[in-house]
Amino acid sequence: MNITEKIASELNVPTKSVQSAIDLLDDGATVPFIARYRKEVTGGLDDTQLRTLLERLHYLRELQDRKQTVLSSIEEQGKLSEELKQAIDAADNKTLLEDLYLPYKPKRRTKAQIAREHGLLPLAEALLSQPELNPEVVATEYLSEHVSDAKAALDGARAILMEKFAEEAELMGMLRDKLWREGQIHTTVIAGQEGAGEKFKDYFDHVESLHSIPSHRVLAMLRGRNEGILAINVQYQADDTPITEQSAYEQLIAAQFSIADLGRPADRWLRDTVRLSWRAKIFLSLELEALTRLKEAADQAAISVFAQNLKDLLLAAPAGRLTTLGLDPGIRTGVKVAVVDDTGKLLETTTIYPHQPRNDWQGSLAVLAQLVLRHQVQLIAIGNGTASRETDKLAAELIRSLPQQGLQKIVVSEAGASVYSASALAAKEFPDLDVSLRGAVSIARRLQDPLAELVKIDPKSIGVGQYQHDVNQTQLAKSLDAVVEDCVNAVGVDVNTASAPLLARISGLNTTLANNIVSYRDSHGAFTNRQTLLKVPRLGEKTFEQAAGFLRIQGGDEPLDASAVHPESYPVVSRMLATAHLHATELIGNRQAIKALNPSDYIQTNVGLPTILDILAELEKPGRDPRGEFHTATFAEGVEDIKDLQPGMELEGVVSNVAAFGAFVDIGVHQDGLVHVSAMADRYVSDPREVVKAGDVVKVKVVEIDIARRRIALTMRLQDETKPSSDRQKVKAQRSNKTLQPNLANNAMAEAFSRLKNR
Repeated sequence: MNITEKIASELNVPTKSVQSAIDLLDDGATVPFIARYRKEVTGGLDDTQLRTLLERLHYLRELQDRKQTVLSSIEEQGKLSEELKQAIDAADNKTLLEDLYLPYKPKRRTKAQIAREHGLLPLAEALLSQPELNPEVVATEYLSEHVSDAKAALDGARAILMEKFAEEAELMGMLRDKLWREGQIHTTVIAGQEGAGEKFKDYFDHVESLHSIPSHRVLAMLRGRNEGILAINVQYQADDTPITEQSAYEQLIAAQFSIADLGRPADRWLRDTVRLSWRAKIFLSLELEALTRLKEAADQAAISVFAQNLKDLLLAAPAGRLTTLGLDPGIRTGVKVAVVDDTGKLLETTTIYPHQPRNDWQGSLAVLAQLVLRHQVQLIAIGNGTASRETDKLAAELIRSLPQQGLQKIVVSEAGASVYSASALAAKEFPDLDVSLRGAVSIARRLQDPLAELVKIDPKSIGVGQYQHDVNQTQLAKSLDAVVEDCVNAVGVDVNTASAPLLARISGLNTTLANNIVSYRDSHGAFTNRQTLLKVPRLGEKTFEQAAGFLRIQGGDEPLDASAVHPESYPVVSRMLATAHLHATELIGNRQAIKALNPSDYIQTNVGLPTILDILAELEKPGRDPRGEFHTATFAEGVEDIKDLQPGMELEGVVSNVAAFGAFVDIGVHQDGLVHVSAMADRYVSDPREVVKAGDVVKVKVVEIDIARRRIALTMRLQDETKPSSDRQKVKAQRSNKTLQPNLANNAMAEAFSRLKNR
């Protein structure tokens, strides 16, 4: 089975579709372009399938290259048999390939290699094939200037056999699979670290199955080990198993080489060799492999959670093109204020001091009122950091004082705003603006259009990941970049208003081309049609093909340029216009006229039904935004701090993060609460994303509050009863591992709370 066939089998799609996608990718096409404009060619593969295809293609091509290296190496040694060649060709993963290569892989001089050099290979082979030989007697036949006595000879023969056992590919595969199925991971606290490692208390003596342990617990354990709190090992049998008893793994090794204890002179020596091979060599290698496998799987799961949360956040509904007042709350340093117009252009900034120590409440209200009236502000965006609820009160009083303005206030996440403020990009965008004020600009803009603003921030700094600093950073960055690319292209951008960072995420473009587009726009004015893009330096026909459909021009020469219809399909639209006897401006948005068109009438050799249907859908609702309708939570009055919470309170909140074990919800008290997966619905929920996603507005009930640990347990099952309990009772019960409620007692819950954001 070749690479194309294998990927097709894994994706359960036609081989032809996979090959077509591979050809397009190899020719420089991007995933968004292929998914949107080459549906006929690929059979309609979507962006998720294409991302998986691309990842597998990279892996399998690396595997293929490695096979060629391995085959060449073994052939140069003169040891490449037809059987071995077939086994290498059939290897479908890197682990199996390396198992096959191990006996032939050039290595440093091992004890086994030295023993072979000293002529002890025949002794090892003789004892393995003829157990009736007496080891001590036959060993004397191999003494030399390098082998002083029988013990040295037998030690050398044992080293040769141990290496032989460990390099048997089929055997290693069986042992590896058995350990993965039946082995357990065991964590213990390192003596003296009990106090420092309180947050890892659940893992001070914890045992769990290797193959079923959840990814977030793996990452918690590994973090505990990295911080010097926990020791981790893999158990392959019960602790109380007698050391003299042969393990099931040793039995597998013995059976593979026909070793049995039949009372023959060499049987005991061979059995000891098997035991030493397993315990001192093979198991140690497989234990490391198992922990590596756990880490890689946990990384993948955590990266997937991060990617999904990021996608939800980027595709959050925009409030729209409205003049917005951004408030970046602060206490001693004041509240930073920025006003941006409906295009995001900065109009004015200032700083007010309504809170301690100045307490200039009335003066601050007066300043804000002047800004609102001067710039006709319609929205107020309030960052959710320190002093957010106090600033929210200020905004509420401002709205009451200006009823004629129709103002609305919304609390927005300011995650990553400080990172943007101090970035080179922000410095270039606002060279004369104080760093602290740039955050207020970002807060205002992210309310207007979250996607356009968040693309300016390193995705890893947005803070919607689980153990994001513990996972493979290269894989994380690659995955998050793909999410950003897919989201930006799914929405499309206005080429005449988009920032360079936003343009750089468009299919086919990069930072250089994005800057060139902005420079051309600044020098020549707004683009009037898509064809003008070809005048941008270094933007050629190939790039234009990849990017044009995602770049929109409002009010230009060509009405279709404001839509997602690709310029290559304009001739098709011309035929539709001729059929309908309408101009483009008359057809676009004319649902009745569009419904009267027969899609099959426009099918051509290179334009199939999927493209025709996409064109008609776009003409019906040109430039439609795939993001949902904007709405936000209303935080409860008087509930501003964790101390204000009481069990049984029903509150509205915003899902800030979704993990494998539940969802974090911002309820306006500067500390996210956790809805455990078991408290999300009246039915069994295997994945929290079945119920919620980041940015969702949800109603929750407070189950428990632990003020000392700043932990809040919530439920979305509003009919659940809650029982108040004192902080002292909670702490005492938690320390004795007693169950209070399934939410707080659950390991995942306890671990999650240790990572809650303390804003």
